Amino acid sequence: MFEWSDLRHFLAVARHGSTLAAARALGVNQSTVHRRLAEFERRVGHPLVSRHPSGYRLTEAGQSLLPYAQSVENAAIALERMIDGLDTGLDGTIRLTCPEPIVARLTASPLLEKFHERHPGLRIEFAMSDRYLDLSRGEADVALRSGDPEDPDLVGRKIADSVWAVYASQSYVQHRGRPQSAADLGRHLLVGFDGSMANHRAAKWLAAIAPQATIASRSNSVLGVLLAVKSGIGVAPLPTTIADAEQDLVKVLPPVPELARGWYLLAHPELRHTPRISAFFDFIVEELPAVRSILMG
Repeated sequence: MFEWSDLRHFLAVARHGSTLAAARALGVNQSTVHRRLAEFERRVGHPLVSRHPSGYRLTEAGQSLLPYAQSVENAAIALERMIDGLDTGLDGTIRLTCPEPIVARLTASPLLEKFHERHPGLRIEFAMSDRYLDLSRGEADVALRSGDPEDPDLVGRKIADSVWAVYASQSYVQHRGRPQSAADLGRHLLVGFDGSMANHRAAKWLAAIAPQATIASRSNSVLGVLLAVKSGIGVAPLPTTIADAEQDLVKVLPPVPELARGWYLLAHPELRHTPRISAFFDFIVEELPAVRSILMG
């Protein structure tokens, strides 16, 4: 009655609320999403979404189909993981997701080259997003993440510490001074977190410690906050790993205990012990001093 790819496009629109966001999530053109969604509606014989000023919403028929579509997706993902688990060779691609700043530090180090020398049949492919990719849904194979793991379906280990401090640019300090304590942040201009970062522990800490402060700028990524702080527009907590490397930045407050977390190497349990994923885990553990230098500065 329908093709699995049509179902994927329907689910992406249902999840993201727009064909543009769905196209980005699927890595296709927006026109492709429109075409595949229309084809799926034609085969079903009912409209499944309706357009509103705020985006797309599921119709009653779309809401009725949604749990069944999700069940089909879960089964397809489980089948893909099972097939991956049958792989006994050390060749193929490992899709690694991690924060954008860490990608730059990894590629600038000799670590990946060393891994490829040891396992020439394996290739690391970075899966980038401004949100946590879902390993259970197959959006990536392995994750490097800071913060306590929230997905009970993933397995892995802590490999380093994640430390955050408060930074400002030299120009900001010259013109507006520097906070003397966390409580003093309320009288300074702050760079806040938005979008997928709105519930980040740093955003919650800022809201609790300086609820009346003026937010000069907001960003949905750590890199965006970093660039805003470098511009001199305001003060913000940032990972010491990337902020200490910026000559234009000043650490105006020491590491914040409430923001300290661990760095974790994670995978889905059905993939964890496949040869290619095991090879990557073993390599990271063997190279922990170099890995910690990348993750912690």
